[in-house]
Amino acid sequence: MPRYKLTIEYDGTPFAGWQRQEVHLSVQQVLEDALFGVTGERLIVRGAGRTDSGVHATGQVAHIETSRVWRSDTIRDAVNAHMRPHPVAIVRAEEVGDDFDARHSAVKRHYLYRIINRRAPLTLEAGRAWLVKRRLDAQAMDTAAKRLLGKHDFSTFRDSECQAESALRTLDQLDVTRVGDEIHIRCSARSFLHRQVRSMVGSLEYVGAGKWTADDLQAALEAKDRRRCGMVAPADGLYLVQVDY
Repeated sequence: MPRYKLTIEYDGTPFAGWQRQEVHLSVQQVLEDALFGVTGERLIVRGAGRTDSGVHATGQVAHIETSRVWRSDTIRDAVNAHMRPHPVAIVRAEEVGDDFDARHSAVKRHYLYRIINRRAPLTLEAGRAWLVKRRLDAQAMDTAAKRLLGKHDFSTFRDSECQAESALRTLDQLDVTRVGDEIHIRCSARSFLHRQVRSMVGSLEYVGAGKWTADDLQAALEAKDRRRCGMVAPADGLYLVQVDY
């Protein structure tokens, strides 16, 4: 059966996350309903990552299998037309081999977290970034972030309902930079635990605000205890930006 790789962008605000649910609207459901409208087939859209409610994506990846061959641009354009007015778009569709799997073939996932650090409320960026009014020290946050790089037991930064068998993960990148009023936190790894990124960001905000030092962050990591985590940053500021294969 022909297999297609889809690169997808969406505003996660109106959705209960990526994964199809019985009651609430999800990104996966919008895609699968639109694909049915185009192909007449009930296809399963298999994504590279199950983003939470309110989390956005500029580079989510998924794959589908169809019973007939389609032009890649037809899949992109026709499905996008059927998804209106939902804020979901297939940016690119391409035919791939049977061995491609959006989730299992991925070798690295890249996330961006956006903090807008100013006193004024958000207008255009409402729902798309975390507003933190107190001044944050981005350099201190970046220095502390480097303590989390490498292979660790990330139990402290793991959601209590995480279903992963192990809390061991290897964090390849965790960079904090200031761009004007924005603080960008970029992180990369082969895989992440449930709400790991938002948990790390919330703890780094403590560092930026002067509540914690880099040693405090490292102590929280080494405790392997969820109760030692800082606050969990809101979903608004998180974006899945790229998946590598």
